[in-house]
Amino acid sequence: MGTTGTARTAGTTGASGAALGPLSDDRALLGRTSTAERVAEILRTRIAEGHFPPGERLSEDAIGKALGVSRNTLRESFRLLTHERLLVHELNRGVFVRVLAVEDVRDIYRTRRLVECAVVRGLGAPPFDVGGLEEAVEAGELAADEQAWKGVATANIHFHRELVALAGSVRTDELMRGVLAELRLAFHVVDDPRGLHEPYLVRNRQFLEALKSGDGAGAERLLAAYLDDSRDQLIEVYARLVAAGGTATAVRD
Repeated sequence: MGTTGTARTAGTTGASGAALGPLSDDRALLGRTSTAERVAEILRTRIAEGHFPPGERLSEDAIGKALGVSRNTLRESFRLLTHERLLVHELNRGVFVRVLAVEDVRDIYRTRRLVECAVVRGLGAPPFDVGGLEEAVEAGELAADEQAWKGVATANIHFHRELVALAGSVRTDELMRGVLAELRLAFHVVDDPRGLHEPYLVRNRQFLEALKSGDGAGAERLLAAYLDDSRDQLIEVYARLVAAGGTATAVRD
């Protein structure tokens, strides 16, 4: 698996029907002023929520029809997402969801630690507005009760987006939308999604309770350890995949 993230998985025959059905529902989000940026946001969200796994070939015809946009608009949105390292273009083959390398995982967590811990450190005096975090924690716990580990992963992404939103910074939100979408690509290669996500349900709850009690410093310590452990767990998975053959096989989480 090289650092270019070239896709080489079995899921390269086109965007899955399961993803395209819900994608049609997003057509209404485009409104009358459809732009490549809005299309990119929809696809970025779909990637972050696990609908398009690493190695998936994105069909211009199918996605363009589902969203009701022109080929040129869709290609521009693909270009934007390629710049964000979520997609990769392969000559004469098409556009694919990117497959991450070990160094990508390290860099994602380096960025997350810098940004997320700084957000918590800069919260100021309590009380903190934790309503969005609480909703994400409860959604994750409910999904776990139903053994819906893909739902747990999505709730976890929402949890960290809500955490970053506490900074009240549009720029920070935009930066982390892309970073967290890349993170979901890393989740896909884990063949034990329950083992990956279940321990962090408790840790999300512990972090939330620390903030609710006004302990910002304690919450930051919990978050730093949380991110370090999550990074090490994912890197171990990637290292094992590299040792086994060099290319990560996407697994739906």
